[in-house]
Amino acid sequence: MLLAVNRVLNRMMPLITPLSVLTGVLCGSALTPYTFLSPWLFAFMTFAGSISLGFKDFVNVLKKPVPLFACLFILHLAMPLVAFGLGNVLYHSDEFTITGLVLAAVIPTGISSFIWVSIYKGNTALTLSIILIDTLLAPFIVPGVLSVLIGTSVELDTWAMMSSLFWMIVVPSLLGMVLNEWSKGAVAPVWSPRLNPLSKLFMAAVIMINGSVISPYLADINLHLVGLAAVIVLMASTGYCLCFLIARLLRWNEADEVALLFNGAMRNISAGAVLAVSYFPAPVAVPVVLGMVFQQLLASLVGFLLGRRSKVNQAADRTSAA
Repeated sequence: MLLAVNRVLNRMMPLITPLSVLTGVLCGSALTPYTFLSPWLFAFMTFAGSISLGFKDFVNVLKKPVPLFACLFILHLAMPLVAFGLGNVLYHSDEFTITGLVLAAVIPTGISSFIWVSIYKGNTALTLSIILIDTLLAPFIVPGVLSVLIGTSVELDTWAMMSSLFWMIVVPSLLGMVLNEWSKGAVAPVWSPRLNPLSKLFMAAVIMINGSVISPYLADINLHLVGLAAVIVLMASTGYCLCFLIARLLRWNEADEVALLFNGAMRNISAGAVLAVSYFPAPVAVPVVLGMVFQQLLASLVGFLLGRRSKVNQAADRTSAA
């Protein structure tokens, strides 16, 4: 039953996040009292995704670190600078929106990227390793980049943010990896199918709670909100284009290219929303939650284009063989 539920949820991935945001907004402030649950639900999601990770994945990536460095460059340097530049050009007097755009760009890569890489036959070992290493670095990189780019224009509780990321991401990840090593990899085939449906449902719950918190800022659809949504789509599209160009310039094979596309462009938006709601004024969370709405939809579009390219390449190969 859980496997069947998980298959249905996988097909519904592009719809789960926007529907969850809409539900949270329509609920108004009714879900706000449950904000304290978000970090715990997210910690479970991280643990469920980490039981497939092994320490050997980490070692293998360190032997050939160029893809890892390229992905970290895009995630935590190139895209935060793009977000900071767009924010200052378009919203130079709105420090909260600028902070939200940078936060949406600097948070670590999303665990859900592994699903998309698997579907389109990318390098899953590289993907798991990027997720692991980026997750471990997140408590230091996220507050650090925000402090450098945002500075004192918005008050940052750096230590509290690092502590939250540590307990939400690092500890559950390490527990999952230790369990994987202790069981010699046997835990993943047994428990991943059982935990994955719960993870997706918990993700929907986190998004609904965070949507409820910022509902006053999303309830009134105006030109500012529509323009901000367009900026979020532009940022995410820029991330995909940058990943594609770097993979082509470095002449990577198709599997590594697919891994970079989804890992470099997708973000752990749920973690970003938890941080935004917990440590910033509510307007900062608006760009992050809008990122939730469009992230899976854009991933679906990129996946569709990859599928089309794969079919064209296969047809060309058959013609060439003939």
